[in-house]
Amino acid sequence: MELKVLGCHGGETPKHRTSSFLVNDRLALDAGALTNTLTLDEQQRIEAVVVSHAHMDHVRDLATIADNRCQQDGPPLTIAGTAATIGALRKHFFNDLLWPDFANIDTSQGPTIRWQIIKPEETAEFAGLEITPVLVSHTIETAGFVVADGTSSIAYSGDTGPTDRFWEVLRERDDLRAILMEVSFPSDQTDLAHVSGHHTPKTLAKELSKLPAEDIPVLLFHIKPVFQGPVERELAKIKRRNLNVLQLEDQFLF
Repeated sequence: MELKVLGCHGGETPKHRTSSFLVNDRLALDAGALTNTLTLDEQQRIEAVVVSHAHMDHVRDLATIADNRCQQDGPPLTIAGTAATIGALRKHFFNDLLWPDFANIDTSQGPTIRWQIIKPEETAEFAGLEITPVLVSHTIETAGFVVADGTSSIAYSGDTGPTDRFWEVLRERDDLRAILMEVSFPSDQTDLAHVSGHHTPKTLAKELSKLPAEDIPVLLFHIKPVFQGPVERELAKIKRRNLNVLQLEDQFLF
């Protein structure tokens, strides 16, 4: 399984892009940085975008990839998420006011996009991969995902603060090769992290104790650009964990 980092930050500057990851060139996890990183040909190869939740930094480029796909006259792009996430996108985003509803705009191969609701802890298949959503703890309904190819799996937390079921699910898997885990604020911003449903290095360290396997790589994303330095310095002090702060254009093979 190949993983490419398109965006991995909790905010945007010329050197920071918001959350978006590409698996095997065909499946996107979130859409904070799809069209500003991928060529038109690369965009057209994507078969599905699995969305963790409806916050703008995770869905923004759904607008522009849908627009591009319409002009490319390609096959429908599946946009998948929980019922609450898809409902929010349809009501507040692709509503023919803020943006056209591309599910009602056809190409020669069918609708430009197709909505697909996926249920928590029920596995669905997209782009040859098995996706299992697991609800996590954020300010709106949010799902992390387990992505499996039959040989190995990786986990993606989405945005979350302290949570439990996500770790229970991961402890049951013997094929887990990596965890993409959010951390956003330094520990002196605990109140802000709590009210916004995010992690600090302190709460992250406590969460990681819920997964006994210490050798599994933990790939960290969503650090707020303003706090990049302080958060990274704190993370460096966490012992006995294989922590890696993600960078734009990182690539991994699992």
